[in-house]
Amino acid sequence: MMRPALTTAVARPAALMAARRSYATEGAARVYGGLKDQDRIFTNLYGKHDFGLKGALKRGDWYKTKELVLKGEDWIINEMKVSGMRGRGGAGFPSGLKWSFMGKSSPGRPRYLVINADEGEPGTCKDREIMRHDPHKLIEGCLVAGRAMLANAAYIYVRGEFYNEASNLQLAIDEAYKAGLIGRNACGSGYDFDVYVHRGAGAYICGEETALIESLEGKQGKPRLKPPFPADTGLFGCPTTVTNVETVAAAPTILRRGGSWFAGFGAPRNSGTKLFAISGHVNKPCTVEEEMSIPLRELIERHCGGVRGGWDNLLAIIPGGSSVPLLPRHLCDTALMDFDSLRDLQSGLGTAAVIVMDKSTDIVQAIARLASFYRHESCGQCTPCREGSRWLDLMMARFVRGNATSAEIDQILEITKEMEGHTICALADAAAWPVQGLMRHFRPEVERRLKDAVAGAEIRSDAGYRPDQTVATA
Repeated sequence: MMRPALTTAVARPAALMAARRSYATEGAARVYGGLKDQDRIFTNLYGKHDFGLKGALKRGDWYKTKELVLKGEDWIINEMKVSGMRGRGGAGFPSGLKWSFMGKSSPGRPRYLVINADEGEPGTCKDREIMRHDPHKLIEGCLVAGRAMLANAAYIYVRGEFYNEASNLQLAIDEAYKAGLIGRNACGSGYDFDVYVHRGAGAYICGEETALIESLEGKQGKPRLKPPFPADTGLFGCPTTVTNVETVAAAPTILRRGGSWFAGFGAPRNSGTKLFAISGHVNKPCTVEEEMSIPLRELIERHCGGVRGGWDNLLAIIPGGSSVPLLPRHLCDTALMDFDSLRDLQSGLGTAAVIVMDKSTDIVQAIARLASFYRHESCGQCTPCREGSRWLDLMMARFVRGNATSAEIDQILEITKEMEGHTICALADAAAWPVQGLMRHFRPEVERRLKDAVAGAEIRSDAGYRPDQTVATA
């Protein structure tokens, strides 16, 4: 790939923009998608080039980093605000605003940047590609993000199963120390900044920022009550900002090219480029960087060779990792891949892990498997989550077998409502939403399944069922 221009935005030809197709609206003035190579931030996702310092320098990493650091925290934070970058870990909180929360006054206390690399969301595999194939981009991002927060050090909390990723990351950190890029007088800027790798032990709950901090401190990974918030009382009782791998790794490129360059991609309030991890029933599963707000159908057909068996064979898609509600095919036709558009469809972008399910999928069993996962991963601290996730698992198993009653559909929905928003962290919401999505769009299939069981008929999968129909087809 070509080395990108580092200081100016690359204009995209008007003819290309006009030629793009929108699946959302006809005659739209602005169409999203079709990101060009020179606009990509992550240029070694597939590991075709050297992940070490020599290869990183060739790709433009560590280019004039000293100048970025010397511009100071106010400039860095302002550029991140101008960029419109929203956190890439799932919540979508404005990054520039979050980075400003620690303020400048913490007398006698060190300050920390913590990178959440505990990528445990089922279907999500984007951050691991950065750590494995582009680790210097993350390390450089730690330096500039740490400078914005006046942090003394960064701790990168890596999921325990990511052995190769942690190894490559540590090798890159050692290279950066040896080259004087981090450590004392980082990049010759006069700023001292250390970077450490900490490996977790495979607990999904440690992806929650305060549970992650507890684990870093050597305690059980259980979420903390807030307030106090980490920006005031975080790691070791000191001001801390926890942020995602992709968010931080993209920061140096954004600062070099300018926040307005990044803001030029995507719909308003959904700026920039994004890594999408696409898996399931597609012809070529992949992780790809694309423009925010790209139509979901275009994303799959352009980069994955389409749905296995063709678009008409599509049953449903989970657009943002296992914790967001699924979308049936008739909504996937027009869905745009950004925070606001998917929220309007009663789903979410989440981690942008796109899980595609064709008509061979037993959708009830698929959601039941997710319910089992969340029951297993609940830390048990909050009663609504501990007991609610257990009930969801048990009841979904009954729906799979077909020995539930139709009244239990409303009962399980009531349980999800009692879980949602009533716990310390959002794991209960993550457990509830897939079930809500199933019943919202596939309730006729669940009811038919129960009727088949009562009649003694063989339980069928939902092949041939369309959620936009009022009744299930035979």
